Amino acid sequence: MICELCKREVDETTFHHLIPVTLHTKKWYQKNYNFNYLKTHGIDVCELCHYAIHHFYDEKTLGKNYNTLELLLESELIQKHIKWARKQKTSH
Repeated sequence: MICELCKREVDETTFHHLIPVTLHTKKWYQKNYNFNYLKTHGIDVCELCHYAIHHFYDEKTLGKNYNTLELLLESELIQKHIKWARKQKTSH
């Protein structure tokens, strides 16, 4: 499997909701996105990248400012993480 963020080949990925699940019931998100979109809009990332995303940004910031792969990739913190992650060994 390939991480959509760092592009490393890893044994498994996890699904990162680009709009965090905790925001799905908030009125603004329900008004601006349909239910299916909220549930399925995400990326498959390795454990290192998934941890980094949630370490760097709180859920409100992720939902408002980093709700696409392109926006995440524009983040300076994420870019620094990607450079670091690409140097890490994979488990396969």
